[in-house]
Amino acid sequence: MNNVSISCQINYLNNTPEPSIIAFASPESARYAGKFHRSLPNYAPTPLVKLSKLANHLGVKEILVKDESRRFDLNAFKVLGASFAIAKYLGEMLALKDDELTFSKILAEQSRYKHLTFVTATDGNHGRAVAWSAKLFGCTAVVYLPKGSSAARLEAIRNYGAEASITAMNYDDTVIHANQKAQEKGWILLQDTSWEGYEKVPRHVMQGYSTLVTEFLDQEQEIWPTHVLVQAGVGSLAAGILACFCNLSERPALKFIVVEPKGAPCLFESKKRNELFTVKGDLPTIMAGLACGEPSHIGWDILQSAASAFLMCSDEVARRGMKVLGNPLAGDQRIISGESGAVTLGALFEILSNKDLYKIKEELDLNGDSRVLLFSTEGDTDAELYREIVWL
Repeated sequence: MNNVSISCQINYLNNTPEPSIIAFASPESARYAGKFHRSLPNYAPTPLVKLSKLANHLGVKEILVKDESRRFDLNAFKVLGASFAIAKYLGEMLALKDDELTFSKILAEQSRYKHLTFVTATDGNHGRAVAWSAKLFGCTAVVYLPKGSSAARLEAIRNYGAEASITAMNYDDTVIHANQKAQEKGWILLQDTSWEGYEKVPRHVMQGYSTLVTEFLDQEQEIWPTHVLVQAGVGSLAAGILACFCNLSERPALKFIVVEPKGAPCLFESKKRNELFTVKGDLPTIMAGLACGEPSHIGWDILQSAASAFLMCSDEVARRGMKVLGNPLAGDQRIISGESGAVTLGALFEILSNKDLYKIKEELDLNGDSRVLLFSTEGDTDAELYREIVWL
């Protein structure tokens, strides 16, 4: 299609990151995060789906997709970070050691912390995760959404008992607003992005994301990926997953590719300048969960030092991914993936099938021996938009 657009920057400067900046994602830390998540009510690992027919169609050896539409009842991965960050905060307050951090041990002390309020800014999924987690632990949540957020996303957050509202600001200004409210009212700010002076909580959020990698390692004993594509908003998820893989030093090296929307390419633009860069304005993209203008400082430090490439994709690429995942080849499993969840599959599909993108295919060394791991980070979290895209 003429409106398909993918730009690629190879990170020729990439090397092994400093051990200090990925230490938070050590195998030991990942074990603690995984133990905590397994202690939550109704926990189950999300499926790892092998799309063998699609891989054969596109000319690669394997395509594996971690399907986060099955994560608790939240339909998205964000709860892994939010729940663990809240648990870490409460655990420190209760003087619990990392290996003692379980849901039952924290809940047993609820009377000591139930007065707490957690506040956050969100494009949708993170806010629902904070609301769900706060309710689970018996705390209060206040959630602010940027202008343009759908009524469905707002209602989904309120359904978990949070006080939620849509602001007249973009995402980054809404984060500033949430931070101001936290300082004014003595609330606890719980963001998955970081800036100078605000790093501890975002690092705990990123530690929570390590369960994605832990589950993958448990689920797949034979196939090791040559390529991992991960979508990015502020970059916390991508950096958290990359840090986990970098800490598996005994495993073969892999190519790690960061995927962003054309309307909000803060990491792509930072890479172009080789310095942290904020994209201003309204950040127009259907990928609501990735519509972030300012990168996470922690995330950028990791990605600039170890990511193999940065992709910037038009909205049509995400639409393609949603349609392909939702309408699989015979023999492959269907995956319901939202606009932010499907962009990596859309990018892979276009790069491997669109002759105009052959140069990118060569630059990324995608070929018949490639084994590609993707994370479908959300299901149809906005069901009306999902239907509009896949039906039309």
